Amino acid sequence: MTISLHKNAIKALLVLSYISLSMVIVVGLSAVLTYLNTGADRNIMLHNKIHETIHYQPTIQWNTEHNLGRAMDDFTLQKIEKDYLNAWYVKHIAFYKNTSKGLKDYYTKSALQTLLSGIEFNQQNNIHINATTLNHHTTLDFFSEDGQLVVLTDHNVKEFKQVYTDNQIQTNTTEINTYKVLLLLEDAFWRIRHIVKVQPTQQHISQHPTVKIDYNIKGINYYPQNTPWDMFGDEFDPKIIAKDFDIIRQAGLNTIRIFIQYEDFGKSEVLSDKIKKLQTVLNLADQKQLKVIPTLFDFYGNYDVLDWTLNNKHAKTIVKACKDYSALLAWDIKNEPNLDFESRGKERVLAWLAQMIAVVKNEDSVHPVTIGWSNVKSATLLADKVDLVTFHYYEDLNSLATKHQQLQKEIPHKKIILGEFGLSSYRGLWNPLGHSETDQAEYHKKFQEIAQQNGIDFLSWTLYDFTKVPSSVVGKLPWRKHQQKHFGFIDKNKKQKKSFQYIAKP
Repeated sequence: MTISLHKNAIKALLVLSYISLSMVIVVGLSAVLTYLNTGADRNIMLHNKIHETIHYQPTIQWNTEHNLGRAMDDFTLQKIEKDYLNAWYVKHIAFYKNTSKGLKDYYTKSALQTLLSGIEFNQQNNIHINATTLNHHTTLDFFSEDGQLVVLTDHNVKEFKQVYTDNQIQTNTTEINTYKVLLLLEDAFWRIRHIVKVQPTQQHISQHPTVKIDYNIKGINYYPQNTPWDMFGDEFDPKIIAKDFDIIRQAGLNTIRIFIQYEDFGKSEVLSDKIKKLQTVLNLADQKQLKVIPTLFDFYGNYDVLDWTLNNKHAKTIVKACKDYSALLAWDIKNEPNLDFESRGKERVLAWLAQMIAVVKNEDSVHPVTIGWSNVKSATLLADKVDLVTFHYYEDLNSLATKHQQLQKEIPHKKIILGEFGLSSYRGLWNPLGHSETDQAEYHKKFQEIAQQNGIDFLSWTLYDFTKVPSSVVGKLPWRKHQQKHFGFIDKNKKQKKSFQYIAKP
């Protein structure tokens, strides 16, 4: 009996031990899964997993021909490049957030001490520096025989910096700097041991000659009727687009403006199928004798300096892929960016636009660049940097001629385009006092008279009435959605409205 009890006790102990061990394993796995599924901010993602998520992609070009040491292999060079760019990235984060997180992975102790001193000074004076590098031209000077040390020269690094004091922007600067850099291999990281500026800082000012076009724009903003704000999605249909282009051309128009959404196209890693669809549109437009103005950034409003390298890669990829298509007329950088002035800060938005203009012009020096401002007041902004001045106008037509003439006086040497205008014909439950289709027709008739008298280049809004409008466009309020659905010259049943006869000069 005693032996039996003893055996049962041992069995019970073993079972309890097994259960306890199982619980420990389960709890441990749960903790790991919780950690892995927890959202992370920039400060957390600054360690050896940083390259699993794309945050920073300045252009970098290597020259290894003058290496005085051991031959460099591609695998090692790629690792050096990753760690070197990471070092720049964590430094940007550190001086913007005034934090030391992540720095020790990419800087040796002595180099780290210099950075920490700068961060401490900024903390004491409530200074924050929001910065990025946009390109690197890197020469490998020396690679040690033991594979533990690298010396390089980083030529003409283009850096943008915003300096904040008490959370207010004090300065925006674009600099060109050259650095001599020594890196050591420690714990599988290529860490910066020394980085020294070897040439005086140059202030960078983008200078590009104005591209002029001798082309009378009579056009329309275009979305297919069944896929508004989703032109390049799963329902993309070249046959439908070709038919619409026939309608547009036969109506007497010669230009369309289309929209590229940043996230839809894959952000910095632009999706190849999206590029192919965009190229298909350009080919179809060429076949129908239409010119195209693509808007590179629609539904984008971040402007964060730390994301500039990603935005630049998005723009470069698209421009490079499409700049040689004959239907291309111009590039529109951003749709109505001035609407973000209040929420994002006017200086931040203008700085982003200015550098994006330079990016596009560096990639394509042939086609003009513009910005689709939402009103006349903003149209003078960055007028010295764009080639075409574009504004949108949904105000009283009686004031249009005067405002257009005044704008021409302020910007006398550049072509001015009315990039959006129109009148909704919605009159119903949510707006019983709205405009009728007759009112809409009278509006467009009057506009064409004004345009003819004043030589106004134009792109109207828009070809079709829509049955659906995404909430991201005008919000969820039904009276706003219904109004937005009825700006077209063709109704939801594909019947021409009264205004269609005034889509162009009669």
